[in-house]
Amino acid sequence: MKKSFFGLILLFVLLTTYSPKFSFIKDLNLNIENIEIENNTIIKTEKIKDRLSFLYNENLFFLNIENIEENLKKEDFIESFTIKKIYPNNLKLMIVEKKVIAILQNKQKKFYISNKGDLINFIDIEFYKDLPTVFGNGENFYSLYLDLQNVKFPLHMIRSFYFFESGRWDLIMVDGKIIKLPVEDYLFSLKNFMLSKSKSNFDNYKIFDYRIKDQLILN
Repeated sequence: MKKSFFGLILLFVLLTTYSPKFSFIKDLNLNIENIEIENNTIIKTEKIKDRLSFLYNENLFFLNIENIEENLKKEDFIESFTIKKIYPNNLKLMIVEKKVIAILQNKQKKFYISNKGDLINFIDIEFYKDLPTVFGNGENFYSLYLDLQNVKFPLHMIRSFYFFESGRWDLIMVDGKIIKLPVEDYLFSLKNFMLSKSKSNFDNYKIFDYRIKDQLILN
C-alpha cells in the first residue's frame, strides 16, 4: 500500500514539473530549399515559383497552407493544387489547371472561358489558338455549352458562336455550315442537325435555319 502511495506522489510530481519542448523541431534544418512544380502546361514553372518565393527558408514542418493558397489564387489558370512535403528540404506542388473551352469576344473585351464557366483574362497563348470564338454573352454561352455536351454534339466541329440580343445563337461550323438556332427548344434543332448529317443531300446545304418553330429552312 505504501509503495502505491509513494508511486502516486512521484507520478504527480513528474506530471506537474515536466514541460515538453518542441523547439528541437525548429532547430532542425527543415527549411525549404527547393520547390518542385508538376502538371502545369499553360502556366510557366518559374512564374509559379516566383509566386511562392516567400517559402524559401521557411520551416517545412510549420508550413502555412493558407499563404500558399492565397498566392496561387492570383494565377487565373490554376484550378486547384496539392502539396507534398519531402523532408528535409523539398516541397512539391501538383497543379491542376483550368480547362479552357473557348475564347469570348464581348465588344472590345476578350476572355478565355473554362469548362466550369469561369472567365479568365486573355493573354495570347499558342496552345489555345484553335479554340472556337464566342461573340456576345459569356454567361449564356455556358448554358449552351452544357446542352451541347448533353446531346453529345461534336464540339470540335464548331468554329464560332454568335449570340443575338433576341436570345438565340448561330453556330458556325469548321466546314462553313451555319446552324441558326431558335430562342427556345433548341435542343430539338441540335439533334435534328446531327441526324441530317447522315443524309445523302447533307453536303448540298450551307445554312440550316431552325428559327421558325417546327420548320427547317435549308439554303
